[in-house]
Amino acid sequence: MNSIAERWIQTCQHELLDRTLIWNQRHLLHTLREYEQFYNSHRPHQGIANARPLRTLPSPITSQRQITHLNIRRRPRLGGILNEYHHAA
Repeated sequence: MNSIAERWIQTCQHELLDRTLIWNQRHLLHTLREYEQFYNSHRPHQGIANARPLRTLPSPITSQRQITHLNIRRRPRLGGILNEYHHAA
């Protein structure tokens, strides 16, 4: 379990705490909760043999016309430190 805890702490430090000025304990707890939700839900993870999780992925875009008509939305989290990107419906 030490290796798992060390990896979580290192990831949290590099991706979040190095970019954030924490004011007090309440702010720290809010920031860590928000990062935990981002880390466990939106952030892409790899599985066994570096395989992606089973999801329905869109087909790859190969033509220039399709690229210029993409409608992608960005949802900032924690004041823009973390960002989620989604295709707009």
